[in-house]
Amino acid sequence: MTNALPPGLTDCLLWSEELGMGFHPRKPMDYSGEYFEKYQELDATLMGEALTRARIELVRRHFDGQVLDIGIGGGRFVEEADAFGFDVNPEALAWLRANGRYKNPNFGWPAMTFWDSLEHIPEPEVVLKGIGEWAFVSMPIYKDAKDCLASKHFKPAEHLWYWSLDGFIAWMDRQGFEVMEVNHAESELGREGITSFAFRRHE
Repeated sequence: MTNALPPGLTDCLLWSEELGMGFHPRKPMDYSGEYFEKYQELDATLMGEALTRARIELVRRHFDGQVLDIGIGGGRFVEEADAFGFDVNPEALAWLRANGRYKNPNFGWPAMTFWDSLEHIPEPEVVLKGIGEWAFVSMPIYKDAKDCLASKHFKPAEHLWYWSLDGFIAWMDRQGFEVMEVNHAESELGREGITSFAFRRHE
């Protein structure tokens, strides 16, 4: 994807005002090591408890079946939502398999959740194609490129994709999904600049 970029634009935020979205072409980070352990510790906090509850409530307002969680963090949502999961972190994958919770998203699923994960995926549109009906997402949302660059969520190599509110809703529409709910519950719990969404596949 980066080999067609002009010289000097291979390691910087590329932002389209027209589309309300940006991409950083730095090579994705390595998620091995202590990444899963770090998020297990975060999951065990009061904030982790509150976030998990808010996420389960968002899903249950729209969908009452099992979901496939993409990028499981520390696994608390998978446990408490009775969900399945997929991750690129070896320790997270081992945990999922040991608990009978692993599923491959390439085989499709009625509903998938992306809690702080969609923006990490090099080709998120490919994963979305496997969703039968519902996509639930939480992620940082930005006003514009300036806001993005100044944000603590601007993390090249970890966060590859960046969106404005209108830009993300329009992008999801192009992937075949209609927005059904937008809320700021995670920001209200203390997370800066995080917006949550429920999307349903177009009829």
